[in-house]
Amino acid sequence: MSDKPTYKRRPVIHWVALFVFILMGSALAAWQMMVHPDTPLPPEWNPMLPLAVTDPVTSITPWKLRRALGIGASCLAALATGAQATNKPDHIESDQCGIAPQVSLSRAGGAALKLVNTRCQTALRLALWSQHGLQPAAQEIFGQGVAEISHFSSYSCRAMRTSAGDTGRMSSHATADAIDISGFVLTDGTRLSLLSDWNGTPAKAAFLRRANRTACTWFRVTLGLAYNRLHADHFHLQHSGFGLCR
Repeated sequence: MSDKPTYKRRPVIHWVALFVFILMGSALAAWQMMVHPDTPLPPEWNPMLPLAVTDPVTSITPWKLRRALGIGASCLAALATGAQATNKPDHIESDQCGIAPQVSLSRAGGAALKLVNTRCQTALRLALWSQHGLQPAAQEIFGQGVAEISHFSSYSCRAMRTSAGDTGRMSSHATADAIDISGFVLTDGTRLSLLSDWNGTPAKAAFLRRANRTACTWFRVTLGLAYNRLHADHFHLQHSGFGLCR
């Protein structure tokens, strides 16, 4: 039998044990840093804290957004951090049409809207787009913010429309998974219309194209004037879908 100490006969095992101990200690320290009331970790970087619309965007924002979109209560809580919305009972019109969870939205990301009933998930995406897409673009291009977002509608129990006519497939509007945006009003009262200003003055055209691009960051489907003639006067912004940016 060897007289060598066990730790000398089995160095690999002890090194692995030391590594696991250090790893567990680091994980515990990270956990305590995230959950401690006086944590130095900024809220936007803390995965233990829920999404807030007004927080700066970080690499974990998409993960926080997915978590907020998954459950009605989480969506409503996140929406309250950057919008004015009233929770309403679910609206069920038929097996194919309805709004759940339903909110009545009047303000999103610092911009007012004509009161619109929509899904919480659609409203949350709109608030994030307004906060982190529209407002910065307006400040950069015009030196002022967006005061109002103009829209046509969100909920409509109807079939999808194409250039060839209606289809048998229900539109995303039938469940308020989409909203149609027609223009904007700046804080000084300047109006921007997609129909009139897409090819208007350089500043207005630049803003509308930036609005189109940034909407793709926050919505699963964004359809604008480059898609087809049916969208000549509005952006179709959709919460659901497999990803389309036009």
